[in-house]
Formats: sequence, structure tokens, C-alpha cells
Amino acid sequence: MRGGSVESGKFAPSRRKRGAAARAIALRVALTTALGATLLAACGKQNEAPPPPRPVVSMAVHADSSGRARASYPGEIEARNVTPLSFRVNGKIVERNVRLGDNVKAGQTLARLDPSDFDRNAASAQAQFDAAQHRLQFARQQLERDTAQAQANLIARAQLEQTQDAYASAAAQRDQAQQQLALARDQRRYTQLAADHAGVITAENADTGQNVQAGQAVYQLAWSGDVDVVSDLPEAAIAGLHTGDTAQVTLAALPGRSYTARLRELAAAADPQSRTWRAKLTLEHPDADVRLGMTADIAFAAASANNAAATFTVPATALFHDGTAPAIWIVHAPDNVLQLRRVTVASYGARTVTVAAGLRDGERIVVQGVHTVHAGQQVRPVAPLHPEDFAS
Repeated sequence: MRGGSVESGKFAPSRRKRGAAARAIALRVALTTALGATLLAACGKQNEAPPPPRPVVSMAVHADSSGRARASYPGEIEARNVTPLSFRVNGKIVERNVRLGDNVKAGQTLARLDPSDFDRNAASAQAQFDAAQHRLQFARQQLERDTAQAQANLIARAQLEQTQDAYASAAAQRDQAQQQLALARDQRRYTQLAADHAGVITAENADTGQNVQAGQAVYQLAWSGDVDVVSDLPEAAIAGLHTGDTAQVTLAALPGRSYTARLRELAAAADPQSRTWRAKLTLEHPDADVRLGMTADIAFAAASANNAAATFTVPATALFHDGTAPAIWIVHAPDNVLQLRRVTVASYGARTVTVAAGLRDGERIVVQGVHTVHAGQQVRPVAPLHPEDFAS
């Protein structure tokens, strides 16, 4: 028993040392394992691949005034001045000397009325004038005799005054008859319809044998000289137009030729039916081949950068908002990272908006899904599947 106790007491410190060493080793193993797991986790995060760029539908924008011609519009060649020709008296047409499309000179007789009644009126007025002239001559002779007798005190003063009154009345009747004769002659002359300007007959409104009223149109005359190109423009085309702007005009009947025209007049209000604005341009230096009624194609020259700031027409689906201000997502090159930029909108259309400031020529913008992206996001630009849907 004693021996066993002694032995147990002798080896007890050694067991305690071995237990402490074992616990220390276990602790080091646990720490090493935890550190290794942490390092492995860190390495796993570093090796994780970034998400791929998101595809977005985008398109490049170009300035509306980048040197290209504006849209072309149909037009028609017309004379600057067109007037109806009519008789100044009533009557029956007995002769027409020109037809539709004829060229006429100033003063040329175009048509005549039956002059019979006007000849009789002129003859009657001539007879009245001759009678009045005779009475005036007699009254003048009587006045000369009475004046001489009054100076010799052979007649009373009252008789001379009566003779003077008769002479004045005869002179007034002569003047009235002279005016009636001149009127009758004018009416006789008005039975002939003459052209007051050189030009082309563009319409016939009455036939031979027809009774016409004074002022009723018989012909329509397009004057020679200045030639206009007339076009009805839509609302989107008139915003940048001003009197004096130039345009290039081509004619379907004269292929390969181009003429310069200058905007002379732009209607102040739209036509209530077509909702278009009538524009009249003067054709500069037209040649003999340009004929009235030819169809024309009018291409207005683009505004220069010095006269007007560049504008951009973009799809309405590209418009976003930065707070309360309109904005557009820009695909920043070359890393294709999105940037939200505020813009100034000049006008809103049915499918497009016109941006006056905030864009640069050639930049790429997002045109679909603008509410599903965020700033700083890397994207992959994709062209629209149907580009015509986004055509301005």
C-alpha cells in the first residue's frame, strides 16, 4: 500500500505536464485550422468572376444641322402674278382669239363682245355732242352781238345778262355731252378684251356665244417674269425657316438640273383643313425649259453652325429624368459605363423629342429600358432590332 502511494505521487507531475502540452497542441491546431479557413475564404472571394456587362439597346445621335440638307418637300412651279381677265361691260362674246396655253403680249386683243348696242350709244352721244356744240356756237355769236350793243347803249343791261346766262348754259351742256360721248366711246372700246401684261393663258372661263357680266372672268393670265415654287409645309418643317432662306429645287421633268430658290413668303397661319403652311419661294435664274405647273422637289439648306445651335432629334423612349430635369443615359466610351446627363428639350413630338443642349454629335444613348439601369453600370451596346422604329 505504501509502495503504491509513493509511486502514484512520484509520477503525478509528469502526467500534468503531458496534459498541458496536449491542450496547447490542440489549441494551435484549432487556430491554424481557423486561419486556413479564413485564408481560403478570402482567396475564394478574390477568384470570383465579375458579372458580365448588361446588354442595352442604344444608338448614336447626330446633330440635325450637321451639314446635311433638311427633308425635301413637294412643290409646284407657279407664276408670281396671276390675274383673271374680264370685260368691263356686259355683253355677248362673239370672238375669242387665244386659247389655253397661248403666249400673249401686252395690249393684244384676246376676245370681243357684240358691239352693236355700244355703237348706237356712241352714235347717239356723238349727235348730242354735235347739237350742244352748235347751240354753244350760236350762244357765243349772240353774246358777241349783245355785248357790242350794250356798249353802244342800244339794249338794256338785263338783256345782256340773259344772253350771258344762255351762253353759260350752252357751254355746260356742251361739256356734259362731251363727257357722255367719251363714256360711250370707252364702253365701245371695252367690248374688246386686251391683255394688260405679257404672259401665258392658264385658264378659259367663258365660251364664244356666252353672255357675260362685267367683271366675270373670261381668261386667267399668268404674267411673264418672276417664277415661284409653291409648297405646303408640315408643322415640323417651319420652325427653323426664315424669309430669305435658300433651297435647292429639282424638277421631275428636267432630271439632272438643279435651281436655287429663296424663300419669299411663309404663311402666318396654317390652312384649317390641311394644317400645313403655304411657302412661296422665288426661283432664281429660271431658263426657258421651266414651265408653269411642273412638279418640284424642294430641299432647304441646313442652317450653319454660326447661325443656329445644333439640335438632336432622339426617340421619346430615350428620355429619363434626373429629379425634375429631363435627362438621357449616355454610354460613356470606351469602357461602356452609363452616365446620366441632364439635357434641354426644345420640343416634344409624337414619337421624338428635340434636344437643344446636353448632347454631342456621335455620342451613344440608351433608347430602351431607361428605367432598369443605374449610373456607373457597365453595359454592352446593342443596336435596335427594328431601327426604323427609332427613326426621327
